[in-house]
Amino acid sequence: MPGSVAPLDLAGVTIPHHFRCPISLELMRDPVTVCTGQTYDRESIESWVATGSTTCPVTRARLADFTLIPNHTLRRLIQDWCVAHRSLGVERIPTPKQPADPALIRSLVAAARSQGGAAASRVAALRRLGSLVRESEKNRVVISTDETRSALVEIAFEGEESGCPDADQPAMDAMAVLSMLSMTEAESAGVAARPERLRRLGEVVRGHPSTEARINAATVIEAVAAGARSAETRAAVGGTEGVMEGLVELVAQRGNGRAGRVGIRGLFALCLAKENRGRALAAGAAAAVVGRVAELASNDVERALATVELLCREDGGRDAVVAGWGGGAVAVAALVRVMAGKASGRAAEHAAAVLVAVLGGSEALHAEAVAAGVVAHLLLMVQGGCSERAKRKAQLLLKLFRSAWPRHDTISNSDDFLQPF
Repeated sequence: MPGSVAPLDLAGVTIPHHFRCPISLELMRDPVTVCTGQTYDRESIESWVATGSTTCPVTRARLADFTLIPNHTLRRLIQDWCVAHRSLGVERIPTPKQPADPALIRSLVAAARSQGGAAASRVAALRRLGSLVRESEKNRVVISTDETRSALVEIAFEGEESGCPDADQPAMDAMAVLSMLSMTEAESAGVAARPERLRRLGEVVRGHPSTEARINAATVIEAVAAGARSAETRAAVGGTEGVMEGLVELVAQRGNGRAGRVGIRGLFALCLAKENRGRALAAGAAAAVVGRVAELASNDVERALATVELLCREDGGRDAVVAGWGGGAVAVAALVRVMAGKASGRAAEHAAAVLVAVLGGSEALHAEAVAAGVVAHLLLMVQGGCSERAKRKAQLLLKLFRSAWPRHDTISNSDDFLQPF
């Protein structure tokens, strides 16, 4: 009820000063105390710290640490006050769900790392961690520390490094948790620099009997490729046996939307490196990705078409994409549908880029595109709020289509919309 303070005041209900957050001046719903002893509403102090502020808003003293301790006593007093004023329209604030206790997280990580512990105990600790991460974003922030991520990386790859079969299940559960956290550039580079770890990822994403384990491995592959921000790293990951094939198999797996989305993200991250595009084509990426375009949500279509655009830049890529769609006419129709639909501007931009490659010099395909209504959508791109790159692509396509426009179309006799920006 963040917006209820002003109406309460107007209604003559005076909120006690110590129940108000010093930052927002609103009734506190989740009071927490910082290291200076001052209490704030959690949302307000978290926003304060998120802006880069390192001092206590009231005392201006430097915050030695950013631990937020729930003030349960004050929260109960606020709840009692709300109940006492219920007749005046005051609603009781709910009891907030607190983030995971850092001490509990440390205990679970220690249990998961215990080489002397039973595999079942380690698995239980890792699955509890995973459950906490999925429970809330607050938990994710508490859990995603350098120490925790480092421990998870060690456990995720210990099966390969130790050669111990019993380590497989803890390793898979650690990889599952790791796939839900963001890895730093240094952590990504650290995984990519160890060939045995890349081999492990390739083996899991390609051959593990559990689809869930393969999806988690694919998520880690994408995180490593994207996080390292290095073409050499992406090339090393993409060149690892089983990686490309495993990602393509996930994309091609019908009936599992998450597998397709994760596989496409992995392919896109890897195909940013030119060396990987031929590998992706050889693994069948073109047919797999274009086969999923029609069923993807808007943001996923953008990533899929960006991947197809990258594949078209490789020798043989255009032919593989056309074949994947079942022929040039089908490809043209599918791309025009994307441009005509509710896809994002970036998706339309990538569709236009792919269309340029698909059309080539084929007059028949030019006519197919014009008949499908592409000219109107390109004009909207030129005149609308698309990026300059999208406008250039649209302008290029309009020039290519000029000879295919019906002679009675008055637009075909005007050069106005073809003028450079």
